[in-house]
Amino acid sequence: MSLVQSNSVTDLLHDRLAREILVLDGAMGTMVQSLNLDERTIRGDRFASHHKDLKNFVDILSLTHPDALTEIHYQYLLAGADIIETNTFGASPIGMEDFELPRELVREINFAAVQCARNAIERVSRLSDQPQRFLAGSIGPTTKQTAISTKVDDPAFREVTFDEMQQSYYEQVAALVDAGGDVLLPETVIDTLNLKACLFAIQRCFDDAGRSVPVMVSATFDRSGTTFVSGQNVEAFWNAVSHFPMLSVGINCALGPALMRPYVEE
Repeated sequence: MSLVQSNSVTDLLHDRLAREILVLDGAMGTMVQSLNLDERTIRGDRFASHHKDLKNFVDILSLTHPDALTEIHYQYLLAGADIIETNTFGASPIGMEDFELPRELVREINFAAVQCARNAIERVSRLSDQPQRFLAGSIGPTTKQTAISTKVDDPAFREVTFDEMQQSYYEQVAALVDAGGDVLLPETVIDTLNLKACLFAIQRCFDDAGRSVPVMVSATFDRSGTTFVSGQNVEAFWNAVSHFPMLSVGINCALGPALMRPYVEE
């Protein structure tokens, strides 16, 4: 990486990690489901007339129900999470295509989501004897793949190009960094080429902005120990992305603790 991470939050994060294990929060989707919000409620007044269902785009809650979203973050902090993830899993231009939401909303959704998480951190900081908590900007894989064709009869077909993917990621990354995210977290990686587009976009954003934040990566492996789309084992996945200086690299919860243990060890 061409830039030196020198801000005080990054220094504190590295210092904490040198001395202790930091705990990430848990799933956002299941917590939203527990709110029992129907389609009409999730839309709110602002998106009441939108022509596509939005119930599965929980990222919209940062605009329609920010208080409920902040409360979810707060509950994770009370449970002991040191790092909470923004509700921005699908809040990139390509990620929002399935819901036909305008590209102009990307920056607004990401900024609002960061603010919800930040409000929760500030709220818990007012309690006594609380350690510093950190905010990670969640970046999901989208429903598009660049590593494989999605047409059985056309192996060369791609729904999206590498350049289109990295530009989409760039817009989300820039919003998360500008909004004040402490960390970036590309997660649920199933297509390593998508991740490489994301890492390229992150580096380009850092170069353009003249500053950087730590980057964590979380990949998804199946029972055979390979990534779902790219078909790489742990070693191959690592070799594909190890050129980028990450704060951490890990595996998400798809397999459960017992099955994922040997792959984490590897």
